[in-house]
Amino acid sequence: MKETPLSNCERRFLLRAIEEKKRLDGRQTYDYRNIKISFGTDYGCCIVELGKTRVLGQVSCELVSPKLNRATEGILFFNLELSQMAAPAFEPGRQSDLLVKLNRLLERCLRNSKCIDTESLCVVAGEKVWQIRVDLHLLNHDGNIIDAASIAAIVALSHFRRPDVSVQGDEVTLYTHEERDPVPLSIHHMPICVSFAFFQQGTYLLVDPNEREERVMDGLLVIAMNKHREICTIQSSGGIMLLKDQVLRCSKIAGVKVAEITELIQKALENDQKVRKEGGKFGFAESIANQRITAFKMEKAPVDTSDVEEKAEEIIAEAEPPSEVVSKPVLWTPGTAQIGEGIENSWGDLEDSGKEDEDEGGSDDAIMLDSIKMDTGLEVSGIGSQEDAPIVLSDSEEEEIIILEPDKNLKKIRTQTISAKQEKAPTKKPVKKRKKRAVN
Repeated sequence: MKETPLSNCERRFLLRAIEEKKRLDGRQTYDYRNIKISFGTDYGCCIVELGKTRVLGQVSCELVSPKLNRATEGILFFNLELSQMAAPAFEPGRQSDLLVKLNRLLERCLRNSKCIDTESLCVVAGEKVWQIRVDLHLLNHDGNIIDAASIAAIVALSHFRRPDVSVQGDEVTLYTHEERDPVPLSIHHMPICVSFAFFQQGTYLLVDPNEREERVMDGLLVIAMNKHREICTIQSSGGIMLLKDQVLRCSKIAGVKVAEITELIQKALENDQKVRKEGGKFGFAESIANQRITAFKMEKAPVDTSDVEEKAEEIIAEAEPPSEVVSKPVLWTPGTAQIGEGIENSWGDLEDSGKEDEDEGGSDDAIMLDSIKMDTGLEVSGIGSQEDAPIVLSDSEEEEIIILEPDKNLKKIRTQTISAKQEKAPTKKPVKKRKKRAVN
């Protein structure tokens, strides 16, 4: 699955924010994200969190035959895996260009810098040596994988303990942790990678870029250094041209960051060793905060219960005393009752409401009749109790008018209706009105 590309709006927004020396997570230009180190129950197992980027480190060992050209040196092997759990863009079972580059950089940083004494890993020269394998698994990807992986690797190696061995003639005896205390590795120094991202051809610089900043950067500079300010390796990618002053400036910043990270690693190792000696609880489960396990747990608010009785007495004194009068039931209609001050029962008024609806209906009819008179110019006269009223229709060309004639005698009725249009338009010929007799 290919990664989702950034839109032009997001790209312009990120570059403009970097020009204004602002970052999405609120950091300054040279600030690192928070680093958290937690150890597992076994030696050599740790998880390093660099912001939201998480890397699991696991160190293992076994006795193998040494290399022919280095018969008295142990073997170091590093393996970094990018799983789809970290990001959907990573393809399982396939070594991408990014993975190859990261593995080579880790080997140059940790193995070629001679941070571990490989001669101390020799058991029998030319026959048996220790092979130390460091497996790194990326659990979540949020940028700057190489820095998190280098920290996880050196922390796991510092925390690891190999079994003790003894050699008697040609016989090699391997002791368990219960028989003899395990032996830590001999570490000379702690090389740590620090990444610098450059934007707009080296004009702007950021330390520890996150995943979105890596997408819009023009180049990347990685400097591996220890706390003694010794550069172990340096690598530039992206095809940008850097000046000598820019590289020196980055090396000074890396020296400060490496010293801070090294101090943090040493404190984490000391705390874990102290907890193990005291017999306390340790492991990944103990390092996870409670709110990470129970997401719906409410935060506990401190409650002062020192003067609860005094406050209760004040509330009771200020409150109004309850009424001593008990309300009596009120009987409105048979079968119903009311207690207290409630709304009056209206079940017995159903018949009265029906009559009122009929009266309202008659008044509505009268209003409708009046409106018809105003619109059509009807003349209603002598409306009485007569029912057999003849209907006279007008022969006018303008309108059809219904005239109610209450008289029984037939009369000639002339309808004189002049529209407003004829009054306003005198040029039109007047329409002759004819008289029509009513038909019996």
